[in-house]
Amino acid sequence: MTLDVHELDRVLLVGAGVLLLAILAVRLSVRAGLPSLLVYLAMGVVMGEAGLGVRFDDAEVAHALGFAALVLILAEGGLTTPWPEIRPVMRLGVSLATVGVAVSVLTMALVGHYLLGLTWELAVLLGAVTAPTDAAAVFSVLRRLPLPRRLTGALEAESGLNDAPTVVLVTLVSASGTDGGHGVLGFAGEIVYELGLGVLGGAVVGFGGAWLLRRSALPASGLYPLAVLSFAILAYAGTATLHGSGFAAVYVAALVLGNAELPHRAATRSFSEGVAWLAQIGLFVMLGLLASPGRITLETVAIAVLALLALTLVARPLSVAVASLAQPVGLREGAFLSWAGLRGAVPIVLTTIPLADAVDGSTQLFDIVFVVVLLDTLVTGPTLPWVARSLRLAQRSEPRDLDVEAAPLERIAADLLQVTISPHSLLHGVEVGELRLPPGSSVALIVRDGQTLVPERRTVLRHGDDVLVVTPRADREATERRLRAVSVGGRLAQWLGTRPPT
Repeated sequence: MTLDVHELDRVLLVGAGVLLLAILAVRLSVRAGLPSLLVYLAMGVVMGEAGLGVRFDDAEVAHALGFAALVLILAEGGLTTPWPEIRPVMRLGVSLATVGVAVSVLTMALVGHYLLGLTWELAVLLGAVTAPTDAAAVFSVLRRLPLPRRLTGALEAESGLNDAPTVVLVTLVSASGTDGGHGVLGFAGEIVYELGLGVLGGAVVGFGGAWLLRRSALPASGLYPLAVLSFAILAYAGTATLHGSGFAAVYVAALVLGNAELPHRAATRSFSEGVAWLAQIGLFVMLGLLASPGRITLETVAIAVLALLALTLVARPLSVAVASLAQPVGLREGAFLSWAGLRGAVPIVLTTIPLADAVDGSTQLFDIVFVVVLLDTLVTGPTLPWVARSLRLAQRSEPRDLDVEAAPLERIAADLLQVTISPHSLLHGVEVGELRLPPGSSVALIVRDGQTLVPERRTVLRHGDDVLVVTPRADREATERRLRAVSVGGRLAQWLGTRPPT
């Protein structure tokens, strides 16, 4: 296949147009209350054989491109996840990603075989592809909700790690069938081996990359984000070459690199966020192209509805109940974890594995999972804020009442924090001197109504102010804790024992 310059021009024209439409669709979907996933999938379907006639039915290419996109999405998730937030709930997150996945797969396999009438092979594949939560959906949806960090941390850790065991399981089942030579113990042993090697490989690349970047003086700041992302991709590719779990490796490596004291961390996170958005848009549009609405019958929709009901009302709550034995949670928190099993592109991508291996019934499985994801996206994502409020888990102050952005000051090993005082923050009315920040930290500048103000100790903070705080990097966490405490409790936070939500 050759591509001349004129064909390249047309490809770039169409690609740039689709990308710009997709970017604009993010804003429109938020205003309409619809997940952007649906808009991207719809764009792919409209462009596909049922719409404009673009034909795309190569499952192997979709499989490869889908995995490449997931690598970038998981890398962004690891790079932007604060370790202090997920460390207290890491046991729960790992349990959800392993034990919870196993329970969900077993439950859905039984439902698929005995209730939906699928063969054992397709039933196990249905359970495996619908078990993992979607990292892109979790990172984009949950970070906009004012939830306790205990919940968001557990769900982010789960979504970052649960792709790994399901990819291994789907690959093994697709290659050998459920009656293959592995057996149950063989499957379990292979999954444990690949997961262990993935975590180890990711940790080695992550710590090694951080050590190297701290000692490298690159000539341009823009090279640091490229280097960090390259290390994350190296963790995936290197571990996968050794037959380990590349998905576990890329998330662990990115988590280590994202929380290391590296130069230009803010630029690195912004760059990875942009790359992840590009990967999400390309992934969802491609999956929309791969879908064929003409194949979806009433029988397919009926099976998908039953599968979604079983997944949402039986498999997910049961998996959360069993997984939370490793780190117990309250009834309300468990209920929210059960409802927040967000599915997105991952289940659809996983179905490209049996499609590429030409497993009997894999086309039917793809169509069922496609409908399941559409229905789940329409129901789960938009209702999460209402569920959080109904369970009295939504918190007034986090994260909306105090927005903190950071920029590095490399030569003095400090960070410049930009604190936005929202309309509900109790920082309003507090004098700068009453903040009592850790020694070495200070308020350098206040931006109010577009004007800059050099503060004194008696300067009073107001709603809408952007406050620039300089803090030594070693004291950054303590400085942020103090600011959040005053945002929640006001100037008397220290005496009232007010603590920021956890």
